[in-house]
Amino acid sequence: MKHTIMIDERSIAERVASLAEQICNDYKGKQIALVAVSNGAFIFAADLFRKLPHDTYFDSVKASSYKAAKRGELVLKETFNIDLNGKHVLLVDDILDSGVTLSNIAKYLESLGVASLRTCVMLDKPEGRVCDFHADYIGFTIPNKYVYGYGMDDEFGLLRGCPYIGAKEEE
Repeated sequence: MKHTIMIDERSIAERVASLAEQICNDYKGKQIALVAVSNGAFIFAADLFRKLPHDTYFDSVKASSYKAAKRGELVLKETFNIDLNGKHVLLVDDILDSGVTLSNIAKYLESLGVASLRTCVMLDKPEGRVCDFHADYIGFTIPNKYVYGYGMDDEFGLLRGCPYIGAKEEE
């Protein structure tokens, strides 16, 4: 198995800063409630959060799909610490692949009566899309490869702590 660095640490930091600037401009005069999809988005969400206004709320949602469940069926495990009703929510995830997870979480958040909802992903893999869902803010668009690092684990649940985004490829 060959490991390659797709996106280095410096490029990630620069892109996070650029996304934060764009988000701050778009949300000018509005208080943001950042909701991170755990576990993969935590590092990205934390880096982004530190660059947003200091009065930004932070919370998380966990989404799980089970092998026994039908494709696209998602179980949300949410215990929000804040009331999202009337809040301007920024939903943050590590990767937008099929679109099923973010689409379902977005529908759920909208049902809570949020004032507005936008989505931000570190990585977008449009080749994997099975539903019509697009993020408002995208860090990088990547090919359909299995990636890890910067919060995302490999197939063994490891490598989340890598400061870069890597890919595993057959040699």
